[in-house]
This record gives sequence, structure tokens and C-alpha cells, in this order.
Amino acid sequence: MSPEQAQEALGECRRRIDELDRRILALLNERTGIVEQIGRLKTELAMPIYEPRREDEVFRNVVEHNQGPLSGDALKRIYERILDEMRSLQRMGKADAGDRDRPKPSRDSEPETEPRPSGSGTPLT
Repeated sequence: MSPEQAQEALGECRRRIDELDRRILALLNERTGIVEQIGRLKTELAMPIYEPRREDEVFRNVVEHNQGPLSGDALKRIYERILDEMRSLQRMGKADAGDRDRPKPSRDSEPETEPRPSGSGTPLT
């Protein structure tokens, strides 16, 4: 393969990656819309945002359906990050819903926060 052909092939691969990234983005945004709905339902049901068992189900689902070449551990790391961002989104939604229901705190008071899992590097079993 000539250097020109290699450059052309590289450009084509990058165009394909860009298209895939746009598709992944659309799917992440679709997932986020559902997560927002779940957050509202959890608020209505007075359920916690962080549910370790459900997250384990998500990890199990993606690992069981994985056909490679990503390893199960790689998928878990990717999904840990996705789930962490989704929890943050639900917390913000919960805070927004709570703000509508209670008077504004004075400047001297500290905001209440929900305990957070011990980080995205938590080992998964």
C-alpha cells in the first residue's frame, strides 16, 4: 500500500469512527432520557438513587451480551463511568424537584447531599 493509499484508508477509518461516535451519542442521550424518568419515579416512590443490585444487573447484562473484542473488565469500567454520570443526573433532578417543594435556604445553611458510592473505581463482584 502506498503512503497515499494508507492516508486515504486512515481518513476513511476516521470518518467511520466519527459516524459511530454520533450513533453512540444518540443512544447515550436516549438512555439519559429514560434515566431522567427513572429519577422522577424514584423521587415519587422515595427510593434511593444508588441501587448497587441494579447496577450489578446492568454490568451482568452487558458482559453476558459482549461479543468482544472489549473484555468484560473494560466494559465494566466504561459502564461504571456511564452509571456514575447517570446517578449525578438523577441527583440533580432530585435536587431540582426538592427545590420546588421547600423554601429557599438562607445563605448560612449548607445544602443537604445524599451519600455517594465510594467512587467509580470500586471493585465489582
